[in-house]
Amino acid sequence: MMAAMTLENLLHEPELRPFLPLLYLAWADGSMGRDERRVIQARIDAQPWLKPRMRVALEAWLADAPPDAVTLAKLREAIVSSVGTLSSEARRSLVGIAESIAALDGDAREALDELERTLGLSSTELALARVSEPATTPAPSFDASRVQELLDGRFAGTRDRARAFLAAPQHRSLYGVDSATHRREVYAWLGELAKEGFGALAYPGVTCEAADGLGPFLATFETLGLGDLSLAVKFGVQFGLWGGSVYFLGTPEQQRAYLPRVASLEAPGCFAMSEVGHGSNVADLETLVRWVPKSGEVEGHFVLHTPSESARKDWAGNAALHARWATVFAQLEVGEQRHGVHAFVVPIRDAKGEALPGIRLGDVGHKLGLNGVDNGRIWFDHVTIPRDALLGRYASVSAEGVYSSPIESPSRRFFTMLGTLVGGRIAVATSGMSAAKLGLAIAIRYASARRQFGAASEPETLLLDYPSHQRRLLPHLAAAYAFHFALDDVRERFLAREPDDDTRELEAEVAGLKAGATWHVSAALQACREACGGQGYLSVNRLADARADTDVFTTFEGDNTVLMQLLAKGLLTGFKKQIAERGALRFVASHFLDSVALRNPITSRDTSEETFRASARQLALLELREAMLLQSVARRVQKRIAAKADPTIAANEVQEHLLALAGAHVDVLTLRAFRDAVARTNGEEREVLDRLRALHGLVLLEKHTAWFLENGVFEAGPARTIRRLVPELFAEIRPHAVTLTDAFGIPDNCLAAPIAFSDPARPRW
Repeated sequence: MMAAMTLENLLHEPELRPFLPLLYLAWADGSMGRDERRVIQARIDAQPWLKPRMRVALEAWLADAPPDAVTLAKLREAIVSSVGTLSSEARRSLVGIAESIAALDGDAREALDELERTLGLSSTELALARVSEPATTPAPSFDASRVQELLDGRFAGTRDRARAFLAAPQHRSLYGVDSATHRREVYAWLGELAKEGFGALAYPGVTCEAADGLGPFLATFETLGLGDLSLAVKFGVQFGLWGGSVYFLGTPEQQRAYLPRVASLEAPGCFAMSEVGHGSNVADLETLVRWVPKSGEVEGHFVLHTPSESARKDWAGNAALHARWATVFAQLEVGEQRHGVHAFVVPIRDAKGEALPGIRLGDVGHKLGLNGVDNGRIWFDHVTIPRDALLGRYASVSAEGVYSSPIESPSRRFFTMLGTLVGGRIAVATSGMSAAKLGLAIAIRYASARRQFGAASEPETLLLDYPSHQRRLLPHLAAAYAFHFALDDVRERFLAREPDDDTRELEAEVAGLKAGATWHVSAALQACREACGGQGYLSVNRLADARADTDVFTTFEGDNTVLMQLLAKGLLTGFKKQIAERGALRFVASHFLDSVALRNPITSRDTSEETFRASARQLALLELREAMLLQSVARRVQKRIAAKADPTIAANEVQEHLLALAGAHVDVLTLRAFRDAVARTNGEEREVLDRLRALHGLVLLEKHTAWFLENGVFEAGPARTIRRLVPELFAEIRPHAVTLTDAFGIPDNCLAAPIAFSDPARPRW
């Protein structure tokens, strides 16, 4: 009531007008915090030019009860009216507004300037600046082809070849067809890719030149994700998983025997690792291979068997229809000793496509998506396989039945074998990201042409001009760029590794990025589908199938939650190693200093826009969050280990903490990679990409604001600055959104969705 009674006084006293924006903004979210009230009261007390009755009028607005909605609306109207005649430049800060509304002396100007900094106020949400007209800051333009060069990287030529394949009308993505038709067409396309030499790219040094390693193959896999995703997955199964297992785990003799035929599609195959009862738990697979010694004229050999229904091989792509070979992962038993999981090359069909004796094959059936891929099931009933069926790079069994391996430790041997397949996780993540880019290109183009609602006297408003629609799509656009650069970084490290390198850190980062990227793919495509309304639900517009086809990306090549735990455990191992190398006191001291630098009250109240847009501040905050999560979870685990708890139980008890740590590390990886990529650019595109990078960083900080506040990293002022900067960056990026999707280089044949084009000759919805 007091606020309502004094409203007229505020509106008619020129000396009080500079405080109107402060009071409105302080109450705009429905509450005024203690710190805000204290700071405003201190500033009122410090103004010698304020008469006592004016102080009373202002102080009435600092009461605990907020003004009612009518009073607040009237206050806002008064501010808008006062600001209506100001220039755009004058609207940029509280100080500029205050100077134009009333003549202020130097002390008042300084006080308002300090309030603006301390309270985290910025031009974005000031009554004033955005109410009556959009931002008029000139937006930089850029050439999409220069950004595409950055995204394509050093394998641009290979990507262009793959795009040319996808651009052909006969390779347009299928929808609404039965599984049999889809599978037949995808297999025919796979044959065309093999004939054009794309399959041979998977085996450098065997079927192609070794100069660029696996780079061209991985770039092809990524690019195929823009088209029919069943083709991309089928390509990955045949050349990446089946052929890749022979390439990475086989001897040179085995490589020469199989890989030319795999690359030409003469030897179609599958990758039989997962079992219905042991999906992610590969170490405890049940399928068994026993060594049978020589007996008379019968040479020593292996016998492969499925001992129970839970041991059947499940979800093997190619297995239901086309595969004639399989790489089978099974427990190896020689004599009385188990040597753990090993890989074996096993024929499963004859030339006519019939299952071989002792082998039963099944089809998993119709799926949520990817019905052009023939996922199948395999059972083995005491199948005899020769000694050289064991892929022998890391293990062998002699004719006399002696097991040997260059790696003595069974656990290290197991993880070394799985580590050679890390490229599959990179491929899945990048291919999924291509689908997300496709969805964003379609949804953003549609939003730039589709109009809905608006002022009666004006044309209807474009969807992408609505802040809520920008909120739906633009954070996903920024994340798509961030994950692209982060995945590109780990791919380059994967390609540069040497055979004897310790790649555990790389494997952990790939696991985390695969999880983070594919979760982003699902979220982005769902947002794109919703943002296009009913049009997004139509199969012709590609979003529905893209959403369904990528859904499984979060669980194959490793369940995402399991992969994030793998990353977290890797971080804990690295943390333990650093403490051992640097000494506990020195290590903790260095992290303590970093923490203090950001948690210092003076530093944390630096709420300027420039500070929170800067990559240095964004990264410092995200790195601090990761460091604090790492230290706290390490303490929790150590406490349990010291109490003699089983390590597995100890990890399970802090599982959510571990997942939070892994997510924090992925946040750091993506933002750091984005920052580094921007630094490699020049010209006008650099400014646009840096704004997109700033948006990605701010969205991450906004997502974790509660954590930063709870842990005392910063106070309410920075939180408000972040909240206000995000929509400000939406407005700055919006004019470039379509061009940023053009830089993905998606062929029109892939953008077959009618809503992806703004041609005036097409329907205007």
